[in-house]
Amino acid sequence: MTVEPVVLSSPTVFRISAVIRITLLSLYTVLMLPLPFLAQAVQAPVSPLFLAMGIGLGAIIVYGLLTERVIVDEQGIQVTYSPWVTVLPRFRKGWSLSWSQIKALKPRTTGQGGLVYYFLSQTGEGYLLPMRMAGFAKFVAIVQEKTGIDTTDVRPLAQPWMYFIVFGCSLLLGLMDIWTISTALHYPPFNG
Repeated sequence: MTVEPVVLSSPTVFRISAVIRITLLSLYTVLMLPLPFLAQAVQAPVSPLFLAMGIGLGAIIVYGLLTERVIVDEQGIQVTYSPWVTVLPRFRKGWSLSWSQIKALKPRTTGQGGLVYYFLSQTGEGYLLPMRMAGFAKFVAIVQEKTGIDTTDVRPLAQPWMYFIVFGCSLLLGLMDIWTISTALHYPPFNG
């Protein structure tokens, strides 16, 4: 059986999967939303308004990280973020490599026991292989075609069903948030 060569007539863009984006934004929201209400209820030394502003800033940062996209074309691969993210100082800038610069794909075990991969360049630098994108199978097929590196064993870091479980837990936490916020609003402040 012959494999058709992958011809990229125009750049192909891979974005972070919608399942992952929705799950992570939902989880952030349900974890952070009740905090200003609880701070007010227990008369915490941190102002609820200041806390809400910090949570809003954190949401912008999380959303910015989720704008990651991978662009592949005949010349190489590029990892970028929305323009407003890359202008922020000390934030992710992305990277790019031409196909000829990629020497190998090296696996590394994460602290949680997962497996991530790094592109190893001709100069010995490592570049993290993006693994949370929609169309991951197509992406690794392009990488294999353009570099000659065997990618048959490369799998996404987490399967979609894992994110569905986290999203389900986020929904349950959201129900708990409703109870927590309503309790914090309807009872007098705690004077501990």
